[in-house]
Parts: sequence; structure tokens; C-alpha cells
Amino acid sequence: MKIIRNSLLLFFFFFLLINFFYDLSIIRNLFNKNQQQIINEYLFPYKNINELEKEIETVQKESNLFRGQKKLLEKAFNDMLEEVNDMREEVEYLQSIEDKIEKLLSQLDPYEFDMHIRRNNSNLEYIFNPSHSFESAVLDIDIYSPEKNILMYGIANQFPASGYIDHYNNKIIFLSASGVLAYSQIDISKLNNKLTLKQIKTNIHDFIDENQFQKSRQHDFDWLEGGWFSTKDLQIYEDDIYVSYTREVRENCWNTSLLQGEMNYEIIKFEILFTSDECVDVNNNIDNEFNAHQSGGRIVNLDKENVLLSTGDFRSRHRVQNLESIFGKIIKINKNKKDFSIISMGHRNPQGLFFDIENNFLLEAEHGPEGGDEINLIRFNQDTIPNYGWAISSYGEHYGGKYAPQNKKKYVKYPLHKSHLDYGFIEPIKYFNPSIGISQIVGLDKKNKYVVASLKDNSIYFFDLQKNNNIENLERVNVGERIRDMIKVENGLVLFLEDTASLAFVTLK
Repeated sequence: MKIIRNSLLLFFFFFLLINFFYDLSIIRNLFNKNQQQIINEYLFPYKNINELEKEIETVQKESNLFRGQKKLLEKAFNDMLEEVNDMREEVEYLQSIEDKIEKLLSQLDPYEFDMHIRRNNSNLEYIFNPSHSFESAVLDIDIYSPEKNILMYGIANQFPASGYIDHYNNKIIFLSASGVLAYSQIDISKLNNKLTLKQIKTNIHDFIDENQFQKSRQHDFDWLEGGWFSTKDLQIYEDDIYVSYTREVRENCWNTSLLQGEMNYEIIKFEILFTSDECVDVNNNIDNEFNAHQSGGRIVNLDKENVLLSTGDFRSRHRVQNLESIFGKIIKINKNKKDFSIISMGHRNPQGLFFDIENNFLLEAEHGPEGGDEINLIRFNQDTIPNYGWAISSYGEHYGGKYAPQNKKKYVKYPLHKSHLDYGFIEPIKYFNPSIGISQIVGLDKKNKYVVASLKDNSIYFFDLQKNNNIENLERVNVGERIRDMIKVENGLVLFLEDTASLAFVTLK
């Protein structure tokens, strides 16, 4: 009995000793990450230091984001209430507007904020935010945060707004996810502490309006915080402006379509340049799934005659490998004839496109499923249409993974092989696992130097592309927010930051 007691005391003493030494970082760092994970999980599960650090970082980020979004909401409410109070002093019949705002305050539909701004033709006002701006070894970032008439309709976040950017005659052109179009009243090169964007009147809402925005709220999914249906991209080429959007072809049946108009600071009348009768029904489809976030919509002009449009699969995977379908493709549209051809296929959700004129190829960035975001290189004038493998090959997994009961039949139909080449498809030149929520990709002034943005990872990645199509010198710069869009300008980059609906002006060193 005494031997057993002494043995237990000795064991307990050694356990406490090991426990003490493992708390020292110099000891803990002797083990690699896998070994640390095993120790944390099986020996000291009660004090998993790595997991606690991650949880603390996540909580801090969510707390900062909540505080920032709370301030935006307070500003937006105050703007609308001040406006109503001013009008109430002048006229009595505006009671209906006040009633509508009271309803707005109780229901909190973010698109209502945007529609109020659009109907009043209000300017969007931003102010330089020194506390969020920062400098790193490779760049300086000046962030302009919304100050007055704050847009709220977001794509992935419930609020604040999502948006897209381009430049025209050295002025920023901005398009919100809800279709509000505006331009900066000063040149990009002459920024000061205040940035005002003046609205441009358009007929975008003849094509997507409150009826479609409301439908984003009809689906009771805990992961769907933002708006499924929205504008998807903006690009200006010479004196024409192009806008992509999710089009409701018929009741609850959708595709990605393209508008074209003549650029003007006062008023723009858009017409449909590309659409199709083919659409994915929210409820009635072969794969019994629907997701309008997987809609693509990125625009790139090749020349005066041709423009490219990316389309996603809307979670209707069987269409992607079908050449008769417009879904999961890069489509070339003739602006004069309004006919189209397929440039490439096998894409899940292309969120970035860059046409490298000098090298005559296209760089495409697309979202994978759970893991497997891709950068693909697409060459023109090939004998056959290049196929990038979705939904047969992917370096990601269906949501929930291979062993989830709901995925058993899905993997039979869409196996997601961990090779593209072995199954007759083209390999990505880069894939990210886990996913970074990849978004826009652009070329820089330096030869073979590019940058790609991310949503989920809140970062931009600089990289070199070698002649053998290998990506080298990948360098991550954390920006701290979801980056919905990015453009190249003369002195650097401009980003649209989705978590606070801010504009970031980046100077490259």
C-alpha cells in the first residue's frame, strides 16, 4: 500500500514538474506544431494555449468589428432622424416618411438605408481615419471611413455595405451592392481629409431593386447574414460603363447578367448587354441546393469589341461541365453583335479577373468550397475550351467534409479529386487551403508582379509569376478587413473594405 502511495505521489510530482516546464515558451518551442497539438489535446487538454490564443484573437476582432459597426449604425440613424426632424418643421404631411423610418428602425432592413439615400440623391461623405490607417514595410494605407449618408446593404455581412470601385478621369467611381452609383468630386491625386462622392442618377433599379433585395431576407439560414441578390461588379472602359448583377429571369430563378451604359456624371441609362433565359431556381433544381453568393460577376474588357464576364454555379454544380450552360464559365461577349462564346469552363465562383495585355493571358481567382481557393492562368485562342475541373476536381471539400452523412451522395456525383491533371483538367497555378476568401486580382507596374485580395483572410497577397507559371515570393499583408474589390491606380491601389464600408488608398513602396 505504501509503495502504491509513493508511486502515485512520485507520478503526481513529475506531472506537475512537466506541467511547469511546458508553460515556459522556450520549452514549448522545442516541439513542432503537430507535436504541440498532440500534447495540448491528450496531455494538457485543460490549457490548450494555441487554441486559447486563437479564441482571444477572434473575440478581440469580433469585438472591434462590433464596436465599429455599432458606430456606423448610430451615424446612419442620426442622419435619417435629423433629416426627418428638419422636414417636419416645414411641412406636416411628411408623417408617412416618419412612420416609414420608425418601421425601418424596428425591422432593420439594411437595404432601406440605401434606398433612402438613393431617393434623396444624397452625397456619400467619407473622412480620413488616422486610427485605422497604417504603414508597413511594403506599403502605406490611408483609410477613409463613411461619415454621413452611410450605405448599409452588404453581401456577406448584414451591414454595413458592400461595393465596387473603378476610376475614370482620375476620379473614383463607386457602385454599392444595392445599385447606388457615385463619383469623387476631387481627383485621386488630390485627396485631403474629406472625400465626397456625388451620386449619379441611373436606371439600375429597373433591373434589380427592392423586390430582389427583400428576397435576401426570406431565407432563414444562420450563415446568411447579408444579401444574396445584388450588383456584382463595376468596370469602366474608355467612355462606357459596365455593371454585372444577379438577374431574376423569372420568379425565384436567377442568373448573372451584364449591363452597359455611356459614362456620364449626371445620368446614365443602362441597357442589357448580356443575359440568358437559363436560370437556377431557388427551390426546384437538380442538386437541391441554391446559393446566389456563388454567382461570379467579375468584368474585364479585352478591347473595343469584346468584354469578359465570369459566372458562378449558384450551387447548381451539374451545369458547370455542360458546354450548353452559361454557369461556371468565363464568357466573351461581343459588344456590337451581343453574341457570346465560352473562353473557359469548370469554375465554381470566379471573384477575380485580370487581363495581362503584354503577355496575352487572363488571371482568374475563384472561391473553392471548404478549402481550395484557386488562381488560374487562362490562355486565349486554344484549340479546345480550357477546363479547370469544378466540380470533379478541387483541393477543397464539400462543406462538412467527406464523412458528413449529407455528403455521401454528393461525393459520388462530385468526387472533388485531389488532382486536376490526372482527370483531364488544368491545374491551378496556386491554391489556398484553408481558403482565404479570394477576391480581385490585379497586375502591378513591375513586370510579372501581381497582387490578389481576400475576404475571409482580410489580407492582400503580392506575388511574382515566373515563365514556368510558378508563383514565387508570395507575401501576405494583413489589412484587417474583408476586401471586396481592388483596383490599380497610378500611385498604388484602392481597396473597398467591407467590414466598415471604407475606402483604402494604398501607396506602394
